[in-house]
This record gives sequence, C-alpha cells and structure tokens, in this order.
Amino acid sequence: MKLIATLAISALAATTAFADGHQDRTGWPESFTVATASQGGTYFAYGSGWANLVAEELGLTGGGEVTGGPGQNMALVHTGDAQFGMTTMGPAAEAIAGLSPIAPGLAMTNACAMFPMYQTPFSVTALSSSGITSIAEIPAGSRIGFGPAGSTSDTYFPRMMETLGVEFDRRNGSWSDLGGQLQDGLIDVIAFAAGVPVPAVSQLEVQTDVNIIEFTQAEQATIMGAFPVAPFDIAASTYSTLEADARSVSMWNFAIANCDLPDSMVNAVVDIIMSDNERMMNIHKAARSTLPENWTKNAGVIAWHPGAAQWFIDNAGADIPADQIHSK
Repeated sequence: MKLIATLAISALAATTAFADGHQDRTGWPESFTVATASQGGTYFAYGSGWANLVAEELGLTGGGEVTGGPGQNMALVHTGDAQFGMTTMGPAAEAIAGLSPIAPGLAMTNACAMFPMYQTPFSVTALSSSGITSIAEIPAGSRIGFGPAGSTSDTYFPRMMETLGVEFDRRNGSWSDLGGQLQDGLIDVIAFAAGVPVPAVSQLEVQTDVNIIEFTQAEQATIMGAFPVAPFDIAASTYSTLEADARSVSMWNFAIANCDLPDSMVNAVVDIIMSDNERMMNIHKAARSTLPENWTKNAGVIAWHPGAAQWFIDNAGADIPADQIHSK
C-alpha cells in the first residue's frame, strides 16, 4: 500500500505564473507522487516536503511515497508508477546500466535528472554505552543495521565495512525502526547513508547518549579508492553529540523525473525548487546544497529531462551537452 505524505491540494494564493494558470499545461497529470524512502530518513522528510511545496504552488494533488529508496525509486520513475523521485548517483548508474538488483537486465533509461539535492554522507552510530568509538572497535559479529533493503546504505555500506575488515551480522529495516532497535539493544550499530541531520539520529540524541563515529584518514582513503564517493565532513553543528567535525565520505543525490513528463511541468517544478533555497532549507537543512551551481554534480550519469536542462541553461548558465539531454 502506498503511504502518501500530507497532501497539498491547491494553492491558497496564486503567487507565481504556474499557480495562476498562465502556463501551457498540456499533458500535465492532475496528481503526482514523489518516490522517497523509509520514514525516519532524510529522503522521506526532504522529498515529502518538496512534494507538498510543488503541489501547493502548482495547484495539484501530490505528496511523498514511502519506498525502498534510490534503487526502487529509479524503477518507479522509469516505469511511470511515480512521476518524480530521488536517487543517489551510485545506484542510478547501476540502474541505467541494467545492473540494479531491483530488476537485473532492465536498463532504466526513462528516469531523467531533474535537480541536484545534496550529498549523502556515510556515518556510523552506536550507543555510548557500547563503548564503540571507532570502526576498528566494532566487535566481530556485531549486528549492524544498514537501512532498508536495496537502499544506498544497504547497497554500499556492507561492502565498505567488509573492505575495512569488519565482520558483522547484517540487518535491514527503516531508519526509525533501526533507531528503536539500537536503543532497545536488538542491534549494536547503525550504518547510515542519509543526508544530515538524519531524523533518526536526532531523535536518538534526545532519548539517549550516542557515539557518532567518524572514519580515520586511512579508512577514508581506503573507501574512496574502492567506491564512487568523495570526502565529506559532517559539521559539528549538525548534531549536539558532535564536538568537532566528523570525517566521512559522501555520494551526490539528484531528483529525477519520468522522461515522458511534459517539459513545461518539469521546468515549473525545477523553478519552484531552485529559485528559493531559503524555502527549501525550511523543509530540511540538507537543502543547503540544493543550489543551481550544483547541476555539475550529475557529470553525465543520468540523462537530463529537457525541461530541467532548459531551466539550468537559462538560469544557471549551464553548459549541458546535447547528448546528455534525453531525446523524446
């Protein structure tokens, strides 16, 4: 069953050209969904927030849908079961190449890039009472929660842990469920791959003492050499638990659209999201990176939706090669 976040059915005030009907809406659907991820994670909070914002501004019915995360989102948007979604570059590249574990052999080329979201840092959290303060201190056989099955975290973090020599018992579940299991002693560690602050970690901080564990310089270098990630520091201001920036690695996230959606609709959506970063920051702090200049972070991984590409060309001076724009 689809769980749809709070719906914003119509605009209360026609503040833009989109809301007052001055734009060609030929072929627009009357409603839309944004494929997000599990509750308790950044994808759900961020995705449901911009879905509601777009629904209000455009006078449509829309909301966020709980999913298994980036890999499943590529499939849902590719097939048109969801109009919009969010994905991470690693799973997106695998899906486009037909290597997704969701549907092996299916090249998901009908999911198009729409706008840059933010970086997903990979971080580890344990209860302070566990005594675990570093990756090396994770005992062999520890029960580690890697998020929903098929998510970015579940796809990459187990392999990262194996690369670092950690022996573990793999567990899956929504971030909020895993947070509860950690607090109850049912698992020992959570390996998060989610935009920060992760709601589940923020909730844990309120209820108990936790250790947010960073990578050592050597561990960071090892991971960067083996996986499509970049260096990243989780700012000390992100969590009350942190006393200094925490060394991490990250992977970029992009919003995606079904490639068959009308150019005018996708252009309108991108304009709403990219034109007012303060409004996006009010939805989630991870949106500090949802900026026009970050269109470059796609780097040819996902073909651009023509409506989105035109917005970045017109408003961000983007030089997007024609062969990186989806041709209908």
